[in-house]
Formats: sequence, structure tokens, C-alpha cells
Amino acid sequence: MSSAIWSVDDHLEDILATIRPLDPIELQLMDAQGCVLVEDVTVPVALPPFDNSSMDGYAVRVADVQGASEEFPAVLTVIGDVAAGAGEPLTVGPGQAARIMTGAPLPPGAEAVVPVEWTDGGSGGGAATAMRPAGQAPEDASGEVRVHRAAAEGAHIRSRGSDVKAGELALARGTVLGPPQLGLLAAIGRGTVRVRPRPRVVVLSTGSELVQPGESLGEGQIYDSNSHALAAAARDAGALAYRVGAVTDDADTLRSTIEDQLIRADLLVTTGGVSVGAYDVVKEALGSVGEGEDEPGTGIDFRTLAMQPGKPQGFGTIGPDHIPLLALPGNPVSSYVSFELFVRPAIRTLMGLTDIHRPRVRAELKTDKALTSIPGRRQFLRGAHDPADGSVAPVGGSGSHLVAALAHADCLIVLPEEVESAEPGTEVEVVLLG
Repeated sequence: MSSAIWSVDDHLEDILATIRPLDPIELQLMDAQGCVLVEDVTVPVALPPFDNSSMDGYAVRVADVQGASEEFPAVLTVIGDVAAGAGEPLTVGPGQAARIMTGAPLPPGAEAVVPVEWTDGGSGGGAATAMRPAGQAPEDASGEVRVHRAAAEGAHIRSRGSDVKAGELALARGTVLGPPQLGLLAAIGRGTVRVRPRPRVVVLSTGSELVQPGESLGEGQIYDSNSHALAAAARDAGALAYRVGAVTDDADTLRSTIEDQLIRADLLVTTGGVSVGAYDVVKEALGSVGEGEDEPGTGIDFRTLAMQPGKPQGFGTIGPDHIPLLALPGNPVSSYVSFELFVRPAIRTLMGLTDIHRPRVRAELKTDKALTSIPGRRQFLRGAHDPADGSVAPVGGSGSHLVAALAHADCLIVLPEEVESAEPGTEVEVVLLG
């Protein structure tokens, strides 16, 4: 165990120096959501791949509808229907029109599309509001249509390659694949993509007093909230999270549980049992890892950090594959603050992201009385940030057990090591959550 007191920055730097992005793999599109692209993707086929109609209407030659008006409509012979996905195209000749549906390929000879609302829809009456279904009025596809307005060349046509052209860059490496990006990959015909996978994070809480939510509490027992909060936070950071129910305060049980989890973990997170109590089981179970019979180069270092909350921390690697393990304190607020500062950046580094930290802003402190801080420690207080007026107000007290206050906070107010008191109106640094 380190006897020296570590700064927040040095502890984070040590973690990030150890963690490497996961190796890339090829994944099906539906499995790649939330993953980071490791290659530039170029467009193999233009989008759209052919000139197509952006309206339901009639494909026409410009000359045939020139000067058309409601008083003097252009009367054209309808030669048939062009539907989206249709086979052999019709050819539009002089004095002719083809009924065309949105997305259907523009037939040879046609130069523009007139929307159905500019015509009588083949009914012989006034302006149409929509096309009659082919099953109800088959005669509309072979009769005449009156066109009441002229159309310029290219009107209501989505030209080939107007979205992206073949050979263009579709997505650059480093892009996080969300729904629109996956849609684009599918549209250009990519069935698989090369990405860094989402990290598998195993979250494990310790404590004989912990009971799972939904069960009844006995004397001296509390519900296990940490593993739920941290597993959710891991998912929020982009990971696949596996929550292991609370492990009792027994070093052998904890070690065997962790060993069992190594097979499905890219990162292990424990909460509780890292302080200086007689039953701090994580320290007891893992403090000796890396000594003697264990894998060389592995080991968990337990540290005291110059921060509040979250003073006791542990970090190292474990097992033959040197899986990183972050041991967080057991107090709910301490564990969550520690997660945001240390575990989230580790997860996002594993993903191959460059933007690994929560955004930070400066804000004016709104409070009735000055906030106090222990000199030499960096303090993180729960806060509510108002971006409209650039202010931040503390939420709840400073106790590391106040879960309710944490649930109503959307940021952390940072008081640096040298600050003992922050007066109302002071400008402070704020870490934005969510």
C-alpha cells in the first residue's frame, strides 16, 4: 500500500497510463451501436443510386407542360405507373406522362416531376389532393392527365449522388456509431464494420450488511444501491455492464468471485472495503495480489487521495490478462464521485475515444453562506447548474452518504486544494453530469 498521499490528478494519470484501448473487431451493424469506428468508411455506391422522384406525381418532359395553367392545362397521355422498386422502366415521349411514386426511379425521357396536387389526378375534374390507389382506379394509369402548372427541368427530382457520391468519405475513424451513422452504413451497403468493442465492465459491491432491493431488510442491513448506480453509470459511459450481487465480508469468497468474473471483464470495479476498518475485505483480499504465487506485474495498490469525498482508492491489474481493477469506497456518494472522476475516463479510453472527460464550465456560486473545505483536499460537492444565468447552487449537505441529494444534482462543484472557503458570488469550476 502507498503511504504517500496521492493527488486526484496523479491517481487519474496512473490509471490512464495503464489502460489501453481494446483491440478492434469486425461487428454486424446491430452489434456495433455505441462502438467507435477504427477505419475511414468510403462510399462504394452513390446515394441515391439513381435519379428518383421526391413527390407522388407525374414524370413529364419540360416542353410538354410549358405555359400550363388552370385555365389552359397541358393534357398528357398517361403511359403507366412507375413505383419505387419497379422493374423495366417506361420511356416518356412527347405528349406523354408516367404516374410516379416518391422514391421511384425517373423514367428515361422525363425531365421533371409535377406533384399530383398540380394536376387533376386523371379524374377529369379539379385539382387532385392525392393519387387514387392503383387497385381502385386502374384507369388513372392509362388515361389522360391535365397539368395546371409548368415545371422547370429537374423539379422534384433527387439526382443521383446528391446525398453522397461514390468514393466520398462516409464516416471518419473515431466516429461513435449511433442510429444515424448505422443508418448511413446500411444505406451504402455495409453489413459489418470494424470497431473497438464496448468494454465489458463488471461491478461488484462488498459488505455482509448489503441486501438486494426487493428483499426484506433485517436488523442492521441496508439495500445495495452502489452496484446499481455504478452499473448504470458504466452503461451511461458506453460500456456493457455486469452487476454482481453483494459479496459478504470474506476475503476468500471475494477473491474467488473476482477470479470467476475475470473471463467476462475488460475492467473490474469494486465498491466498499477499501478503508482502514477491521473488515475492509477488498484490501485484505487484493492487497497481496501480485506477491508470491500471483501473476508477476499484477497487483492492487491501495492509496489515500487528497480529495473529499473518495479519500480511499485502489487501483491495479489482476489475473493472467492483467485486467484493470478500480477499487472504490463504499459510501454511495464517494463511490459515484470516484466513478465519474476515474472509472468513466478509463471506460472511454478502453473504447478508443479521445473525449474521455465530463465537460467542465465556470459558474457563479449561489449559496446563502460560504462553502467550507478542508485545506489540502480537493472537494467535490453536489450541485445544480443553471446554464441560463451561468450559476451553480449546492444540493444537500457535504456528507458522503447523502444519496437523495446526489439524485437531485446535475453537476459537481469543485473546490481546489488551496481553497478553505468559497463565498457566495465566487466563480467556481463545475463538472457537468448527464
